[in-house]
Amino acid sequence: MLDPLFVRDNIEVVRAGLAKRGVTADNELEQLATFESRRRRLIPELEGLKRQQNTSGDEIARAKRQGLDASGIFAANKQRAGQIKQFEIELDSLEYRRSSVLLTLPNLPHESVPVGTSPADNQEVRRAGDPPVFDFEPKAHWDLGPALGILDFERAVKMSGSRFSVLVGAGARLSRALINFMLDLHTKEHGYTEIAPPFLVNAEALKGTGNLPKFGGDLFKIAGDWDLYLIPTAEVPLTNLHRSEILDGRVLPLRYTAYTPCFRSEAGSYGADVRGLIRQHQFDKVELVKFTTPEQSYDELESLTRDAEQVLARLGLPYRTVVLCTGDMGFASAKTYDIEVWLPSQQAYREISSCSNTEAFQARRASIKYRPAGTGKAEFVHTLNGSGLAVGRTIIAILENSQRKDGSVVIPDVLRPYMNGIEVIEPKK
Repeated sequence: MLDPLFVRDNIEVVRAGLAKRGVTADNELEQLATFESRRRRLIPELEGLKRQQNTSGDEIARAKRQGLDASGIFAANKQRAGQIKQFEIELDSLEYRRSSVLLTLPNLPHESVPVGTSPADNQEVRRAGDPPVFDFEPKAHWDLGPALGILDFERAVKMSGSRFSVLVGAGARLSRALINFMLDLHTKEHGYTEIAPPFLVNAEALKGTGNLPKFGGDLFKIAGDWDLYLIPTAEVPLTNLHRSEILDGRVLPLRYTAYTPCFRSEAGSYGADVRGLIRQHQFDKVELVKFTTPEQSYDELESLTRDAEQVLARLGLPYRTVVLCTGDMGFASAKTYDIEVWLPSQQAYREISSCSNTEAFQARRASIKYRPAGTGKAEFVHTLNGSGLAVGRTIIAILENSQRKDGSVVIPDVLRPYMNGIEVIEPKK
């Protein structure tokens, strides 16, 4: 959530920042200005009434000492009490309405983010590895997987419907190998603490990360009286680990990683994206989340992105990293790098990780603060997140980039210890 005081004092700056994202919020900003104007008039009136109420006790005592009738003072007290209650109700209503409007506004882009309207305006910052050159027509993963006997879409449809899959045998093993490899890399070499969080969270947790109220249609909610949702990403429980806490600034940054399944409706997806493993309703992911000070956060964004890139580098997969333009960033992000892996079937780089700095946007919604020296005034932390990586898309990249003419697929060297030494997945007989 944007800082309400910043919005109050910098309406035109906020308007311009939102415009860079392609967001027109004239009505919302006008509402906020109206609410703020009324608050500014109401608060001193309310405080004045409360001061009068507090001093009325002395007036009553004085009247009694002097033998005077205090009934008029009691009547004035009663009237003031009614006014105070009415003003407090109005003030609470204004706070709620202001918060409701602020919750619908996206984060403002960092000054270093390129201005643009679509993915065509994203800027490449680096690439690594060369796309493979085949002396045969390479197959897409949705053909390779079934031919290898490791990927079954038809049986998944029977039990769950479209956009689900079943990994079989070496496919299931490959998924588990990737999860363990990623967690080992991030915990042993990159300094993250592994977390095993719940896969169900309440609405407040989703509000804290920016998924609610704006993106409720993308979520799966549990039926019945439960106020619980299946997580769309481990970013949600990891960020909410410290909800409503004040952290010791001397221990920042905090770095967490977690494997979880993720659940998304993926409304609006179409075309090639809904075939195979690209956009599934359920998929596995290893997530990276950081809590930092504002001074550290952009250096930590660079290192978080490099940590995610290392997974692809160790696997020997060609990739590139782009900085997203203002019109292509996520709702909560102030700056995002997308890491894109090469997919031979599409002759294109496709996103496999988004690494974002949300600055204090999520922390303000989830009330996560820190004290710089362990004591003193509390300030909002900056939160960062990124995929390290999406497991299904990594499987796609391995199958397509490491395929051979006979239909077999070579397992990357770093995964073989996790695969019981399996070096090649052969087509089923």
